Amino acid sequence: MAFQCEDGKVCYFNGHLPVFIHDQEDLATFRMFSSQLVINGNATQAQIARAFGVPLVTIKRYVKLYRQGGTAAFYVPPKQRSASKLSPQVCQEVQSLLDQGLEVPEVGRRVGILANTLHKAIRSGRLRRTKKKIYPPAIAPAPRASAG
Repeated sequence: MAFQCEDGKVCYFNGHLPVFIHDQEDLATFRMFSSQLVINGNATQAQIARAFGVPLVTIKRYVKLYRQGGTAAFYVPPKQRSASKLSPQVCQEVQSLLDQGLEVPEVGRRVGILANTLHKAIRSGRLRRTKKKIYPPAIAPAPRASAG
């Protein structure tokens, strides 16, 4: 088994015959094809790892994926994670507390969310912190000259 990269394509050879071609940037197809080689008995996992410079554990992971879901498993888009702690209702409540001037740690204690989670939401723009009011320093009265 050999491969050649040329003009943005990867071509796999068995002996001197080309057996498969895909775009160089198509990682899902590489994973699928290398897993097929193992499943069909054309190569061992160790041979694939050495030939392509991929960690053996990664090859094992993709062979397992192929066995469980077939070729389609490589083309399933990743699941989108949602904000588990900061649902829209909780965000609204947190924002109203921040708007009242409460500090982030205090808001976190009140709603049962770590302050770190709230700080991340502030940095990402999902929440906004109200600006602290800055009061001008009090001017001390000038000392009076005593008459005497």
